[in-house]
Amino acid sequence: MHLPFCKQKCNYCDFASFAGQENLIDDYLHALAQEAASFPSRRYDTLYVGGGTPSLLSCAQLEKLSALVQTNFAPISSFAESTVEANPESLTKEKINLLRGAGFNRFSVGLQSFNDDELKTLGRVHTVADFLRVWENLCVGGVQNINVDLIAGLPGQTLNSFLTGLEKLLSLSPQHISVYGLQIEEGTPFFERGIMCDQELMRTMLEQTRARLLAAGYHHYEISNFARPGFESKHNTLYWQYEPYIGLGSAAVSFADGCRRQNTPDVREYIRRVRAGQSAVVFSERLVAQAAEGEKLLVGLRQLDGVEISPAQQKFFGRELEKHVRRGLLLREGKKVKLSSEGLFLANEVFRSFVAPFEEL
Repeated sequence: MHLPFCKQKCNYCDFASFAGQENLIDDYLHALAQEAASFPSRRYDTLYVGGGTPSLLSCAQLEKLSALVQTNFAPISSFAESTVEANPESLTKEKINLLRGAGFNRFSVGLQSFNDDELKTLGRVHTVADFLRVWENLCVGGVQNINVDLIAGLPGQTLNSFLTGLEKLLSLSPQHISVYGLQIEEGTPFFERGIMCDQELMRTMLEQTRARLLAAGYHHYEISNFARPGFESKHNTLYWQYEPYIGLGSAAVSFADGCRRQNTPDVREYIRRVRAGQSAVVFSERLVAQAAEGEKLLVGLRQLDGVEISPAQQKFFGRELEKHVRRGLLLREGKKVKLSSEGLFLANEVFRSFVAPFEEL
C-alpha cells in the first residue's frame, strides 16, 4: 500500500511522493478502501505500507488505514509479516502504540545518516536526536523487528563519518539494516545542482559496511539488505522470488499471472478515477518467453544466495551467463548462479543482459 505524502521532499528522492498535499489524505484513504474492495477475496501472506511517509498520517487516519485492511483483506495481526515505513520526525509514541495495537509487527525507519549535517544536506527534516527518541519508543513499545535505512556516498560525507554512524547504529543492534549507495536521479534537486557521487569512495563504504555487518552476525541476503538470522524481510523476499503481489494507491504496482499493472502516480487523478468507478491503471504489460525469464533471473540474482538456472533461462541467456562468469561477476555453484563479491558492485552491468533489447544469439 502506497502512501505518497511527505512533510518535505528530500533532495535525492525520485519516488512518487509529494509534500504539501496533506489535505488530500482523507479522500485518498477513501479511494484506497474502494480500490481494495475491487480485488477478489483471497489470503495474502505479507503486508507492506510504504511511501512517502505513512507515519505522517494522524492517529485517526492510521486507524482508518488499519480498518480498511481488516475490512477488505484480514486482520493485520494475521499476516506473517506486516511492515509500516516511518520517519523519525512524525512517528510519535501514540502512533507506535496504535500501529502495534492494530497488528503491525515490523517498523522500517528512514534514518539515512547518523550525522545532523548530512541529514540537512539530504533535505531530511529530522535530527539524530529525533531518531534516538523514536528508537527508544519502539523498544519500550515492544517492537521486536525494526529495520533502519542508511545511505552511503552523500555529498561531503567522509569514510570516517559514515563508518562512525554505522558503529552508532550497530550499538543499538537493530534486527535489520538496509544500506543503499546514493543514486543521483534526473529531476531531483541533487541532479539539478550537478552533484556527482564519488563512486570509488562509495564502494569503499559499502565494502567496509559488508565486512563490519558480517562480523557483527548479520546475514547479507540481498544486495542492499542485512538481517539478523530469521529477520530477513519476508515481503521483499517475495518480490525477489518472482511471486505475485497487489499494489494499492497512486503509482502502486501489481503483478500476477505474468502481467504487471501500475496505477497513475498523480494523487488527484488516482482519487478521481477510483471515485468515478474507473480503473486507476495507466500502464500494463505482459512479459512472456525470454522477457519473462530475463526478469525472473534479474530479480532473483539480487539475492546473495543466487538462483537455480532453469532450462529456459539457460537457453535464452546461457552465453551471457558464461560471459559474466568469465569476467568474475557471477559464480556458478552446481545449477545455481550468484553474484560474486565484484558482481555486487557491478550488478547493473550483469542485470542489463537480462532486459530487452536482447543481443542476437
